[in-house]
Amino acid sequence: MKASRSEFIALRGLNMHIRHWGNPDAPKLFMVHGWMDVAASFQFVVDCLAQDWHLIAPDWRGFGLTEYPKVESYWFPDYVADLDAILLHYSPDQAVNLLGHSMGGNIAMLYAGVRPERIAKLINLEGFGMPMTQAKQAPGRYRKWLDELREVPSLRPYASLAEVAARLQKTNPRLSDERASFLAQHWSKENAQGLWELLADPAHKNSSPLLYHVDEVLECWQNISAPVLWVEANDTDIWRMIGSKQEARVEIDRRMQFIPQLQTKIVMDAGHMLHHDQPEVLAQMIEEFLAQ
Repeated sequence: MKASRSEFIALRGLNMHIRHWGNPDAPKLFMVHGWMDVAASFQFVVDCLAQDWHLIAPDWRGFGLTEYPKVESYWFPDYVADLDAILLHYSPDQAVNLLGHSMGGNIAMLYAGVRPERIAKLINLEGFGMPMTQAKQAPGRYRKWLDELREVPSLRPYASLAEVAARLQKTNPRLSDERASFLAQHWSKENAQGLWELLADPAHKNSSPLLYHVDEVLECWQNISAPVLWVEANDTDIWRMIGSKQEARVEIDRRMQFIPQLQTKIVMDAGHMLHHDQPEVLAQMIEEFLAQ
């Protein structure tokens, strides 16, 4: 495995953890992870990249080794602002290459439409967006959020690292024992009672009272000026967030039409965690796109 190093920087009132791989003088590629994940999740892709890169991957607020803010809910605008601060810190004057997976892909797409001048090339891995909402859902959404705030959320602990690895393999049966073991070490930590806790703020379990406005998101997407590589896994199940498989395909295809410079790729024999399932294939796609 290629060695990484950790750095902690103070941004937006938080001590933020940033993982680096490669030569600091090499071309930069920023990588942002998805929900309930960590920066180290990109290790397998990093190992398969043939060129010399300076890879920079943060743990989002409330995940991994980044400090957890004292909040009861998390908002997409905070992630967008965190990304803005990270890019300003590491590349204040130059447009960057940016890759995002799942939630990270959605954040990257929003950011690229809000600050198009800051992005040179964008790679979106399974960042399809959230389900469409309607205004009539607002009262119920607020009520659900208020009800959830009456309880303190928690995430179940595990008796051992092996149990954490088994949990990862239950979600993704394609994970080898070796990869699951590596991820478990970065996905959890041992507490004072000898149990292994996930490195995620339990507040992430709380619903957001804010509706997801697809029309606003697509206004951002159509403002993206960078070339975009849109990568899907052939065996993904993330479409369930949007509707039935057929409904989701129609809606995803509609959304893609708003991206001005779009290339699409399918990774075969892979699920939603395609960077774990087919890192060799994905690494080749990434470097071919960035070389264009």
